[in-house]
Amino acid sequence: MRKNHNLLTGLLLAIICTTALTGCNSDAGKASGESEPVKVSIALNGKMGPLVIAKEKGLFDDEFSKLGAKISWSEFPSGPPLLESLASNRVDLSFLGDGALIAGIDKKLPFEVIAQTGQGGSSVRIITQTDGKIKKVEDLKGKTVGVASGTTGHVYLIKALKAYGLTTDDIKLINLQPDDAQSAFETKQLDAWATWNPYYLNNIEKGNAVALNVKGKILAPGANIARTGFAKEHPEIVEAYLRVYKKAADWQIDHPDEASEIYAKETKMPADTVKKIITSEEPNIFFTEDAIKAQQESIDTLASVGYIKKSFDFQKEIHNEYIDAAFNK
Repeated sequence: MRKNHNLLTGLLLAIICTTALTGCNSDAGKASGESEPVKVSIALNGKMGPLVIAKEKGLFDDEFSKLGAKISWSEFPSGPPLLESLASNRVDLSFLGDGALIAGIDKKLPFEVIAQTGQGGSSVRIITQTDGKIKKVEDLKGKTVGVASGTTGHVYLIKALKAYGLTTDDIKLINLQPDDAQSAFETKQLDAWATWNPYYLNNIEKGNAVALNVKGKILAPGANIARTGFAKEHPEIVEAYLRVYKKAADWQIDHPDEASEIYAKETKMPADTVKKIITSEEPNIFFTEDAIKAQQESIDTLASVGYIKKSFDFQKEIHNEYIDAAFNK
């Protein structure tokens, strides 16, 4: 009995000592100022853009290490699935095309618009088969058209159809993510496809498609976003993210050949095709009047066709405080 008593006493002492040591180690960590790094979830939206450059070249390392921040990367084929992860707090920072951006604001999802990505003047087109059966937008009536629902391609399609007195009710709309749409287009299950770069230009360059002419210039400006809760808790990290994004964008502008090689590796597309894409329009994080106007036109159009509940003032959704602080404007 005494032997069992001594054994129990020994076990209790061991537990007490272990607990004490753990506490001491914990207190020592606090005393030395050590803490767990802030986990930052950054999402890539597609396989091209300054974030891909920043990841490949490790541009976040210096800025984020100063702030005790560590990145967790994820990748999405387009904006709508990215929004789902953002809504469940699995994405902190990323960028969206205008379709997902507008839909997300309309649904009051928890994110803030912190900068633009560019005006989107050359990024989206409606491409058709090379057999020549569809020569103009009006010829899309009754045809099968692929598009990723809720994306910048979807917004472009709606606006292009409206310009010719048509709506999506006049076509057979098929909701497909880019890779699935690519396969469907190649096997001629689709008569047309509303998509963005690098998909549309790559198909044209390979001789697989032709682009429809659309009257007027349809801009498709994208935007950088931050999850609201994260931005409020870590504004300094949001500011650092913007500095790195701009650094990556500037590097792409100054090194188009090397940037093209990086994107070619990611997209499996020829580097010369990629170079045409990235030099057709320079990335720009600062909002322009033209981009804001184009975004407002998209909002009004989507509201008029019932895609979103009601129109809203896009200017009021822009949070310039982060970009102002990041660059001391």
